Amino acid sequence: MPAISATIITRNEERNIEDALRSLAWADETVVVDCGSTDRTVEICRRYTDRVFHRGWSGFVDQKNYALDRARNDWVISLDADERLSSELTLEVRELSRHGFAHAGYRIPRVACLLNRWIRHGEWYPDRQLRLFDRRAGRWQGGRVHESVAVQGSIGALRGEIHHYTYRRISDYLERLETYTTLAAQDYFERGKKSSYARLLFNPFFTFLKGYVLKRGFLDGVPGLMVAAMGAVSVYFKYAKLYELQHKR
Repeated sequence: MPAISATIITRNEERNIEDALRSLAWADETVVVDCGSTDRTVEICRRYTDRVFHRGWSGFVDQKNYALDRARNDWVISLDADERLSSELTLEVRELSRHGFAHAGYRIPRVACLLNRWIRHGEWYPDRQLRLFDRRAGRWQGGRVHESVAVQGSIGALRGEIHHYTYRRISDYLERLETYTTLAAQDYFERGKKSSYARLLFNPFFTFLKGYVLKRGFLDGVPGLMVAAMGAVSVYFKYAKLYELQHKR
């Protein structure tokens, strides 16, 4: 049965990290890469693993690949600090490893919690993530945000879910909005993408329409409305900041 390593990157995640580590207790090892936490994150991590590394921040992709390189086993499952493996997913992965992996990597549905409700419609679901893979065939790639794993080989799909506690409060979203939209705008700018009056006006509207109506976000009640609205706001600020970068140049 192939051994499996779990990897997590952290910075000031004392509120989240213990639940994430508990959900990975079954793994053969857990590798944590911390980039300068000033809270109790590292202290908590050391209760669960002695494989805790310190490294200055170098971007999501580079940081996660560094964690990948520290793993002792070829098969890896990667988790963020605000995520947990569901019990169904844990059983599915362990059963899969007992019988042998048929693919180079596996996509896993991810379900987010907002205001104590699982969001199962709209743009947030099923949000399939490639998180279980053979590191000999896969690496993290992408820009400053929205990093993902690319593997050479076939990709399978699992049914168990990753539970994502992305925004416990609306203020969490607002705090991240500034950082993530700035990084996304910089990525757009470097790729030659353009902002315009039309994109500022119509892209947020169609983002809301797609998530709330076409993907039935309205079925998630008030939290579903919030998700659709937050998606539109995020798109607006990405293009507004891109427009600003174009004119600064």
